[in-house]
Amino acid sequence: MRPWSHDCRLYELLSRHRRADSYTQNPALPMWQGDAHDISNPAEEQGFAYRNTERRRFMTAVETETEAGRRAPALAGERAHALRRAGKSSVGTIIAASMVGTTIEFYDFYAYGTAAANYFPRVFFSDATNPTVALLLSLVTFAVAFLARPVGSLIFGHFGDSIGRKATLVVSLMTMGVATFLIGCLPGYDMWGVWAVLALCVCRFVQGIGLGGEWSGAALVATENAPANKRALYGSFPELGAPIGFFLCNGTYVLLELFNDDAAMLAWGWRVPFLLSSLLVVVGLLVRVHMEETPAFRAAKQDQRVVKAPALEVFRTSWRQVLQATFLVAVTYTLFYTLATWSLAWATKSDAQGGGGLGFSTKEYMTMLMVSVCVFALFIVLSCVFADRIGRRRVIIGSSVALLAFAALFPLLMNRAVVGVHNTAAAMLFLCLGFALMGIAFGPIGALLPELFSVNVRYTGSGIGYNIAAIVGAAFVPSVATWLSSHWGVGSVGLYLGVMALCCLVAILTCRETKNVDYMQ
Repeated sequence: MRPWSHDCRLYELLSRHRRADSYTQNPALPMWQGDAHDISNPAEEQGFAYRNTERRRFMTAVETETEAGRRAPALAGERAHALRRAGKSSVGTIIAASMVGTTIEFYDFYAYGTAAANYFPRVFFSDATNPTVALLLSLVTFAVAFLARPVGSLIFGHFGDSIGRKATLVVSLMTMGVATFLIGCLPGYDMWGVWAVLALCVCRFVQGIGLGGEWSGAALVATENAPANKRALYGSFPELGAPIGFFLCNGTYVLLELFNDDAAMLAWGWRVPFLLSSLLVVVGLLVRVHMEETPAFRAAKQDQRVVKAPALEVFRTSWRQVLQATFLVAVTYTLFYTLATWSLAWATKSDAQGGGGLGFSTKEYMTMLMVSVCVFALFIVLSCVFADRIGRRRVIIGSSVALLAFAALFPLLMNRAVVGVHNTAAAMLFLCLGFALMGIAFGPIGALLPELFSVNVRYTGSGIGYNIAAIVGAAFVPSVATWLSSHWGVGSVGLYLGVMALCCLVAILTCRETKNVDYMQ
């Protein structure tokens, strides 16, 4: 019961009592005084008895209302607890349902990023005479899905906030899975010419639409089922999909590179990771069709707080939070694709091919990436534990400051003139430091972004912010970083990352702490 309704009820009771008192023919008798022995007139005695009865009823009602007012917060908590228990998914189901989608997301995106950096320049852009131009054109197609992601967040956010998280996540996963599978089936430029490139872009766009509804829904499944004091830890489940998907994809490419030569990889080997993703999609669908709707959405629907146009409501009431979410996440995207896509091309390609000539083979560098991504997973969990204890804001501020320092120093570790050729220690230091900071910056985001929005627009708001961040922070990172490093040196890539880290720092300083928000509202 809200406080204002409680006060109105007391006022109503007082008014009723005064009307009852004036009903008697003895208005001179005080409301709270009077002795039956002083009454000689039967009419007065009847009025006194009536007032006594009404007085007892009044006091009983006041005590009841006052107790209800005192118990209102407890009752709200009990109701929230009951909603969580009613049809609640098991912890294992929550972990699997929230993690599998982001695992597929990062698996698919890294599969595409790796193929775009190593194979697509020769499969889909073989007519380009300049290898650097072919690489840049290939990496531009990488950006197509990021442009589609806000569209996906609007579509799936609308349904996620109006009909529920569960059904929306099932459809988004199917959309993403079908598009990824079709990429693995496409013929190359030699067979279809420019139509092959067009088909690749269409599949990539559809993939982006599916991905646009994935992360925000997965984060809500985790956090809306979480205990209040462990929301960041539960929010780490979808975040862990990033290193897991990365590890699975990288492992697949390493095994393929180990047992096949370059000709086989160009002919069919690059297709295998895309086709195998369909197995992950099947597993994800089996898990998600058996999970329950989240307690927060059930409460919103029960209280008739579901809005008809979540996107309009977000931009009307929460546009500041969308901007904050965008720049909180953008730096994590920039860092991830700098580490995983740009550095792969820079470390394995010669100067003539648009790389840095560091002397590593693709297999060697991918193996180092697989080792360093374990550091990524570890620091995601650690940062979320600390975010539950000291707050999300402090953790993100610390990671932003550390990223500014990393952006200034990492170019030294990737500069051939400084570290020489094939310097494994320098490359591992670059990757491990980068992924550790990535884990700290990325981990609390799974709880922080949804906490910025109310439950009736949470899917849409967090999804729009997250996916606009994908455009700002990642869409053109591989191509822009490749162009910057080939024209201005590796230091310009560090400057690019530093600007994004500074934007993140400004965004978190404008945010309130969300650790103790009422997540059912």
